[in-house]
Amino acid sequence: MLTDLKRTANPETEVIMGMIMFDDLFIAMHISFLSGLILTGSSSMWTVVGTSLLALGFILTFLVLGRKLVPAIDKLLQVKSSELFVLVIFALLFITAGFSETIHVAEAIGALMAGLVLADSQYIKKIEAMVLPYKDFFGAMFFFSFGLSIDMLSLGGAVLWASIAAVVTILGNLASGYFAARFSGMKHKTAFDIGFTLSARGEFSIIMANIGKAGALLPVIQSFVVVYVLILSIVSPLLTKESRTIWVKLFGKDEVKPKTIKKLSDLESGPMS
Repeated sequence: MLTDLKRTANPETEVIMGMIMFDDLFIAMHISFLSGLILTGSSSMWTVVGTSLLALGFILTFLVLGRKLVPAIDKLLQVKSSELFVLVIFALLFITAGFSETIHVAEAIGALMAGLVLADSQYIKKIEAMVLPYKDFFGAMFFFSFGLSIDMLSLGGAVLWASIAAVVTILGNLASGYFAARFSGMKHKTAFDIGFTLSARGEFSIIMANIGKAGALLPVIQSFVVVYVLILSIVSPLLTKESRTIWVKLFGKDEVKPKTIKKLSDLESGPMS
């Protein structure tokens, strides 16, 4: 949205990207506890707590120690064969994702941690060029497979609660945008730019719905997430595009103080004269 609206150079964009990164890391830890709570299938509180702490330790280990392995990974990637380069990248990805799923952490979190480590590699540009086509393909497959698991007749019962949740999400993000703009010393109107941009929801919501399905929770959770994500994926870009117009209609235009134009007579009557 920021690219399409040509706002990447705006001062609030840096704040938005920082908040998105924090949001992703927070959700990663949230999903780790959620996985420990739902996927263990245990009624013992200590088992759930232990699994959750193990998942949290896995994430923190990657954040703290993972980047120290980058020199060793770079040595593995010093291959002339493009086929071997691809195999090494995918091997690291699937090993990390598979291990994370083994300890009841969503495999998407393992993949995210692997990406954070490889981001410091000297081969990052080559990795990005290789991964981009796969990202588009597997991204489409991800949403396609999730859509196959949804009963269309069950979506109607989730519309009301999903609509309420979407409104609460937008209001909550507007509040976040207000405080972010205030603490960053920006104009109040940037709160709408930040809040509306952050309101969109996507893959992490679907991952949590899949965790609920794997844990045999109520099927309505998936229907709720489908409608919720669909509403925000449509409404959020529209609100982001019209954020300035909405601000003006609600609060009016900012008063622009006219600049004082000095006349020649004012200059002549000054102290220099």
